[in-house]
Amino acid sequence: MIPKYNEMYKELLEVLKDRKAYPFKEVREAVAKILNLSEEELEEKLDSGKKKFNDRINWACTYLKKAKLVENTKRGVVKITDRGIELLNNNPEKIDNNLLSNYQEFVDFIKRVKKDDEISKEKDYTEKESQTPQDIFEKSFRDINRMLEEEILEEVLRQSSDFFEHLVVKLLQKIGYGSFIADSGMVTKKSNDEGIDGIIKQDKLGFDTIYIQAKKWDRETSISRPEIQKFVGALGGKGASKGLFITTAKFSEGAKRYSQEQHISKIVLIDGRELAKLMIEYNVGVSVESTYEIKRIDSDFFENID
Repeated sequence: MIPKYNEMYKELLEVLKDRKAYPFKEVREAVAKILNLSEEELEEKLDSGKKKFNDRINWACTYLKKAKLVENTKRGVVKITDRGIELLNNNPEKIDNNLLSNYQEFVDFIKRVKKDDEISKEKDYTEKESQTPQDIFEKSFRDINRMLEEEILEEVLRQSSDFFEHLVVKLLQKIGYGSFIADSGMVTKKSNDEGIDGIIKQDKLGFDTIYIQAKKWDRETSISRPEIQKFVGALGGKGASKGLFITTAKFSEGAKRYSQEQHISKIVLIDGRELAKLMIEYNVGVSVESTYEIKRIDSDFFENID
């Protein structure tokens, strides 16, 4: 029987305990060997067509990364951290989510993923029975997307500032800004950007232009009003009426209020969470892994058939 994702943490860490970096495919195969999984079990599929073991071991690795027990040295390659080695050296009888909850990074991650849930733990126990399969499916869909948002931000933060600026321009084009104009988007040169990191032309002659400031900052950083004031000043120097400040970080309430008070220029603020959501919605940096179709009875067919 294939273990659940949270029942494979210890085996995954054991595979990596020599401190070497391995392609995750090799780690997956090594864990399967430790667990003595048969070929039939390894080929067992979910209803979506994905292999069940692959899906569960992927989730196991994701949760260990959130607890900072393993890390990616590059995309698709993993390595144990000093914290992971320390945990193995303590020889715990069981490594599960309760143990991972001893790490603040894991607790913070769980809070971020669960923060939009309206049902508390106490209510959840009493109301779970009243949830329809559709309710459960949609909650799972939200949870999966929140996990993906976390991964997107981690990946973006690993990239350079130049990459981030090009990403922002590409995202705006994918959303539809300047999409019918050749070379509508550009990243400004560092030596003479005057506080503007990118430009989107919405018409051929450049009468309607969006000016962009893109800041790849630590996601826990709170961008305050003075930063927005500087951006408004940069827009004024361009005689601009539209500005977008987009970041991997957060905005303070003061920054949000100040942007809303502007009348000469329309200022839009997009924080890290909203950035990740837009990337998912417009398929920038992500691809479709599984598609589920939910069908219902076609009443017309059954009522009108001859």
